[in-house]
Amino acid sequence: MSLAFIMNMGGFGIILLLLSLAYFILWVYCLVDVINGNFKDPNMKLIWVIILLFAHGLGPIAYLILGKNSKTT
Repeated sequence: MSLAFIMNMGGFGIILLLLSLAYFILWVYCLVDVINGNFKDPNMKLIWVIILLFAHGLGPIAYLILGKNSKTT
């Protein structure tokens, strides 16, 4: 998919591109937070990395809702 194709879609293509970029940034943020975080259970880090890698649609959202509670302060 080239940039010309997205521009020919009009405003919808630009919105789709911006939403995709925002979701990618959210995914990278969650992955870095998991890797740098300290969890109560040592296996939780591996579990969250696997969830983030294989559950692309819901992984970062699930981590933001559920994962923050399993970290130590």
